[in-house]
Amino acid sequence: MDVMFGSIVSGIFGLFAFLIMAAISLACFAFWLWMLIHAITNKGLGDGEKIVWVIVIIFLPFVGSLIYFFIGRPKGGR
Repeated sequence: MDVMFGSIVSGIFGLFAFLIMAAISLACFAFWLWMLIHAITNKGLGDGEKIVWVIVIIFLPFVGSLIYFFIGRPKGGR
């Protein structure tokens, strides 16, 4: 009985861990896509800057998105 209960608890924990990781992954992808679209449409950047930011965001997916969020994105509001 203990083995069965342990396997059920383990299965439920595994399912919750999978769901949490799926939600985090989806949020990271949405953030990456948002920053990529923003970099392409940012009117505060020149064409050369846009190309560089798009390359950075594509080749350094999450880190590049964070860098753009804190450094490149505010130029669009000026």
